[in-house]
Amino acid sequence: MSKIGKLPVEIPAGVTVTVQPDSVAVKGPKGELKEHVNGYVKVEVKDSTVIVNPTDDSKAAGAAHGLYRALIHNMVIGVTKGFTKTLVITGVGYRAEVQGKLLVMNLGFSSDYVAAIPDGLTVTADAQGKVTITGASKQLVGEFSSQIRSLRKPEPYKGKGIRYEDEVIRRKVGKTGVK
Repeated sequence: MSKIGKLPVEIPAGVTVTVQPDSVAVKGPKGELKEHVNGYVKVEVKDSTVIVNPTDDSKAAGAAHGLYRALIHNMVIGVTKGFTKTLVITGVGYRAEVQGKLLVMNLGFSSDYVAAIPDGLTVTADAQGKVTITGASKQLVGEFSSQIRSLRKPEPYKGKGIRYEDEVIRRKVGKTGVK
């Protein structure tokens, strides 16, 4: 059995968890999330906790046991607190701004890059080059922020590009002239 899967998921006040045979829906103050559940696990709500149990002792059921417990836990956190990722854009002339449901970025290319902001996400950009992505779904926040980061990965010589706020870029020393 999975060590993570054994832990029950606490349901805070104001959050409702609905279990169907093939899906779990979590509704809270920040929104509603739904996740498909395969046949390897059985999800049940007891009192104010969600318990995930494997249906058999197979390796696949053990893997799904911990996976679905973690997914349900992230859904509960998402609808109560939400998830946030902050990107820092560094470089001369690099900037980003939000125009309605679009994120418009000037990243040193001949034209601006325009990204459509997915439903369920809120994106803010400030003048210092910080882009903050918030939402209830951890997967959606992470996926969108990684797509934005992949447009201009930070380079190791000058540090130009898009990086996560807590990411450390290992800098390299450039070439030196020979006398």
